[in-house]
Amino acid sequence: MKRSFSILPAITALALLGATAPALAGQFEFIPAPQTDLNRIYRIDRVTGEVGACQYGQKEGTFGVTLCFPAGEGAGKQEPSEYSLVPSRHEREGGVFRVDARNGAMSVCYVFDEKVVCTPPEKGAVADLGGRTGAADTTGAVRKP
Repeated sequence: MKRSFSILPAITALALLGATAPALAGQFEFIPAPQTDLNRIYRIDRVTGEVGACQYGQKEGTFGVTLCFPAGEGAGKQEPSEYSLVPSRHEREGGVFRVDARNGAMSVCYVFDEKVVCTPPEKGAVADLGGRTGAADTTGAVRKP
């Protein structure tokens, strides 16, 4: 007796599984702060770019507490895109870079006054310097045209 086997149902099932794979992937990414003596983890929503952070804190008579810092100025929801966090290689740096994979913009995010704050997104292209040459402004000041 011959048994007929149809591959179509298997292909359909695999296609459906593949279509749901991005939905199954986590919406958040977590990375540690580069500072080696700081027990802090940053979290980013990969779609909205919102950044938060948590760290271990000691409390008398307990094992400790989780201290979390919500999104503050510049760290809230951005235009929907593909965001991620990138630590620097500076072992004494407490902040991280928020990068937008779609347009190449970057911000520096760090904890300030018990909130995560981020600098305005910049692409750093020569065209953004308005024809000026030389070193970029590293003071963290916001440039206005």
